Amino acid sequence: MTTLITGIALLATQHPEHGEIADAAIVLDGAHIAWVGAATSAPAADERIDVGGRAVIPGFVDSHAHLVFAGDRTAEFNARMAGTPYAAGGIHTTVTATRAASDVRLRANTARLAAELLAAGVTTFECKSGYGLDVGTERRSLLVAAEFTGETTFLGAHVVPRGVSREDYLDLLVGPMLDACAPHARWVDAFCEAGAFDADETRVVLTAGAARGLGIRLHANQLTAGPGAQLAVELGAASADHCTHLSDADVDALAGSDTVATLLPLAEFSTRSPYPDARRLLDAGVDVALATDCNPGSAYSTSMPLAVALAVREMRMTPAEAVHAATAGGARALRRKDIGAIAPGMCADLLVLDAPSPVHLAYRPGVPIVAQVWRAGSRVM
Repeated sequence: MTTLITGIALLATQHPEHGEIADAAIVLDGAHIAWVGAATSAPAADERIDVGGRAVIPGFVDSHAHLVFAGDRTAEFNARMAGTPYAAGGIHTTVTATRAASDVRLRANTARLAAELLAAGVTTFECKSGYGLDVGTERRSLLVAAEFTGETTFLGAHVVPRGVSREDYLDLLVGPMLDACAPHARWVDAFCEAGAFDADETRVVLTAGAARGLGIRLHANQLTAGPGAQLAVELGAASADHCTHLSDADVDALAGSDTVATLLPLAEFSTRSPYPDARRLLDAGVDVALATDCNPGSAYSTSMPLAVALAVREMRMTPAEAVHAATAGGARALRRKDIGAIAPGMCADLLVLDAPSPVHLAYRPGVPIVAQVWRAGSRVM
């Protein structure tokens, strides 16, 4: 069945051939987009839906999230707000709670957060393991994640767990843990940071994952300047995530590659840390994505609209650039060509905004203006 969506004040397609269309319409054919253009030229369809002068954009694509965990880190957040700096070591608190949690509890928490993402307009999201750090919990974390998304990431290289030597844990990571987890993951990731894994250790983990057919992602340059961004480029990673502390050489390397710089402003907001300089990256020609980084320690939020608003206010992006980064940019960070834009043949993932323009996502921060969510051609919110 075909559906004509009309009454669109502004259609921001995020597609280079279609751009922005005023007084627009879209035709859906099942799960895919069949036609886009001016409403006056719209073809007939089996049903017609008028969205009443609202703006339409693609569904948000969240390419970096950590949803499978138990417990919270309220005490750590309180300490940060009182002046304690964020450090990677807080992950151990979540590891203890996650290992002790049943699959039922992990599934319920992931379902809750996935529902929050959907309500905020996220129609595709990536989900990492990384709060188990043992073979059994990492594997079952990925099995839980796979119930909610096909974009699953093995992040056994989050930190070295307590009570295990670095050498022994690396052997476990690239041996039995990778064997158990690779069949349930699309990606491999590592936290290349002081207090987590250095460049040599990260290279070992990521190349082992790639040898098992996994795509590469990388936590890079979040807390300090370091080798992560250039290592991501060297290894052909789909994305280098965080990119807060970059040298000119890092920016040049990213600009000369197809590695996406995924920026996570909710983490800086929650940790009172410096924001990445998105303007510097964009002006250099780097491909940029925005993601939530939803996790219990440094960014416990599922609000992509808030990430968009922060990117505009704190990272010097224009509203149009921020919306593009949260849609088409996220799709590129996942190496997906079927989502993140509105054009014939693409997946019919759409957001109807209770506003005449997507600029309102930044203009009205904190206001829930996502009025409708369509995924694969069906209205789900």
